[in-house]
This record gives sequence, structure tokens and C-alpha cells, in this order.
Amino acid sequence: MPGRRTPATRRPHRRAAVLAAVPLLLATAALTTGPAAQAAPGAPAAPAPTPNCGAAHRITQTLDGGTVWRMCWHYEGNAGLVLDDVSYQPKGERTPVKVLTTAKLAQIHVPYDDGRNEFDDLTGQGFAQGLQKLDPAECPGGTLKTVRVPGAYDPAHPDVSGLCATTRARGHAYRMGPYPGERAKIYQLQGKDLLLYTVNKVGWYEYISEWRFSGDGAMTVQVGATGTLSPGDYDAGDGRGAPLGKGAKDYATSHSHNVFWRLNFGLGGSAANKVEQFDSATTVRSGGRTPTIRTTRTPVTKELAGDAGPLRWWRMVGAGRNKDGHPRSYEIVPGPTTKYSGRSYTTHDVYFTEYNKCEQFASNNLANCGARAGKSVDTWVNGQPLKHPIAWVNIGFHHIARDEDQEPMPVHWQGFQLVPRDVTAMNPLTPPPLSGHNGHYG
Repeated sequence: MPGRRTPATRRPHRRAAVLAAVPLLLATAALTTGPAAQAAPGAPAAPAPTPNCGAAHRITQTLDGGTVWRMCWHYEGNAGLVLDDVSYQPKGERTPVKVLTTAKLAQIHVPYDDGRNEFDDLTGQGFAQGLQKLDPAECPGGTLKTVRVPGAYDPAHPDVSGLCATTRARGHAYRMGPYPGERAKIYQLQGKDLLLYTVNKVGWYEYISEWRFSGDGAMTVQVGATGTLSPGDYDAGDGRGAPLGKGAKDYATSHSHNVFWRLNFGLGGSAANKVEQFDSATTVRSGGRTPTIRTTRTPVTKELAGDAGPLRWWRMVGAGRNKDGHPRSYEIVPGPTTKYSGRSYTTHDVYFTEYNKCEQFASNNLANCGARAGKSVDTWVNGQPLKHPIAWVNIGFHHIARDEDQEPMPVHWQGFQLVPRDVTAMNPLTPPPLSGHNGHYG
């Protein structure tokens, strides 16, 4: 884009990641070590804690089914919106379940296919300062919150009505009905999500950063790119991109959007969470018999640069247990991605690093973390034991422009989910008539 700085130099390659411990058979390795601590019958519900922020930066939302989400927010001069002390309290739980200590964007890395431009939009292109004022019509049924923008482009007007907090229809939260001809009740719930979002303008692009919180404890995190194609990138002679306009004269240069998020979990109110990797292997059997699948669980005890696969996933495990005695955890579920192989820090889907206050951005990290410290997340994976793990999620999108991108450009989304695993003993939205179906049907 015109006016952007020159590309950064290549970052050093990461050192080898390590998966500690021998894989455990999921079928035989129990995930619990003892019964759950449960409140005495008739014990009064504990008062909900007040989030550690002022009223203007506090968000509390009760959703369908009685679930309550609580959190704080603040706004940083490079990362933009940051969520703090995120907790989830399903109906029937006496106290909120702490999920995240902090969560934020960690970089939007944009290299162009012709090699002429490469940008770090958060730490090099004024992402946070480009916060857009939202029209009330963009936040239907919700509240527009005023954001103080550090280093605002217009110092005389640093306050921007730029954060929308609202609810949005989710569709089916669940459905369970009878077979045709049976006389039985249909159980279904049309859910709503708590939605928080900002819009940040960088050059010709506008990024919509969304955080959705559902009644069943799931979180959907995504960034949508919109705005318009940069006219300065039209180049009919570079042999890249796709033609726009009449004939085949003008081309928009293809490029990538590599979006990173930084997640500081605090499950159970403690930073000492544990990372586990699950892998499932398929064995094809002779004679046309059904193949078998065996799943193993591997504790990740040292820093890791991880690659997702069709039968691989990770979860963050906290200290608390649900009413069945199972450890509470959240699974990281990456969305569709196109990994960019041009930089070492974009070649992996997730990173788990030991907490270091200095390590805040996945590339072009601004702080000086020491003489031997690199400037990107891949260089921080160096075999340190994980005592306070930080999760980094990388979702890529290769943007080859199309005629329909003119104008304005339709939003293209990229993101992931955080899904609760065993946070509650049953679906937290289970209707009362089915509440006794824990571990059996009927």
C-alpha cells in the first residue's frame, strides 16, 4: 500500500520444538485422579466476584439458558482491543469459571506475492490508531463504548466510539427430536452470543476484530478484512493476481493475511495450566473390515511449535474439575487456514511458549527482550519448560483478488474457536427434564 514502510529483514529460523513424555493411550489413561470437590447440599451460591476494572471497562452479559459471561477490556497502542479476566458461569455453577487472563491480536502480517511489500500491520502500520468510529446502526441492540486511543492520529480527539458490545443470533444451540411417528417432545434452543468488536483501518483495508461468547461456553474469535483493494497495487506486468475491470489490463497484486492471536489462559484462576496434544492414528484392516482408530494423549511439557492435522488437536487444562471429577479444559479449534511458507514464524499453526512479559507480538515484536532474543514467536520456542504457557494461534488467508472485491470489498473471515471440554458435567444449556441423563440415556 502507498506510504507503507519497506519490508522487514528475514527472521531467524526457530529451534526444534519438543513434545515431552511418552504418548499415553487415551482408552487406558484416566484423565482424573480423584473425585470432584462438591458443595454441600443446600449450600448458598457464592456472590459473583466483581471484575477488576471500572464500570466503563466492565462487560457482564447473561445469555439464553442462564449463562453469564464477565470480563474487562482495555485498549493498547499497538494491539488495539485487549480482553482481561474473562470468566464463564453456566447456570447451576456456584462460582464463575476463570478462562482467560488476557486475550488479544498479536499480529496481522501482510506479505505481497511480488516480494515488493511486506507489512506488520499491528506494530508497523498504526493499526490501533486507525480505530474507526462506529455508527449506532452497526451495533443493533447493543452499546457503543468510548475508547481512549493511545497516540491518536488526532491528538485533540483521542476518544472514539469504537467498541460495540451487543448480542447476535447464533441459530440452533441444540436440537433433539423424535423419529417420525413418535410422540415425544422436541428440545431445541435458538441461542444468542455476546459479541464484541472493533473496526481498525490500515491503509485501504479495514479489519473487523470479533470476539463471540456463547451460552455453552464456546468462544469464536475471528478477523474480517474489508474496505477496498489498493489501487497502487494494480500492476498488469507482474504476472501475478487476477484481472479486474474490462479485459485483462489491470491486476490487483495477490497477498497474504497471516493473523496471530495471543492467549494467556488462567483456567481455574491459576496461570499454571497444562498443555496436552491429542493424536489419532487410523489402521486399515484386511478383508474390508472397518478401520480402527487409536487416540493418544501427550503432555506438552516444553515449548512447542505445532502443526495441526486432520486428527490432531490441543487443549489447555486448568487446575479445577467439574462435578464428574474431570479436569476442566479448553480445546483450540483452528479454522480454515492457508499457511504462508515465506517466513519461519508463519509456518506453524500454534505455538506454546513460556510466559515472558516482553513477548507480545508474533512478528516485529517491538520490545527489546535481550541480546539473544529474537523478534518473532518462532525464536522463543527454545526448549523452556512450560510452567505458565502462552498460546499463539496463526490463521492464514491467501487473497487473490476477484471482480467482486470491488467496491467495497466483501468481508473475508479467518479465525478459530475455543471450545470447553469437561468444564461442566453436562451441556450447560440442558433443559431441566433431561438434567438426570448424565452418563446414560433416559
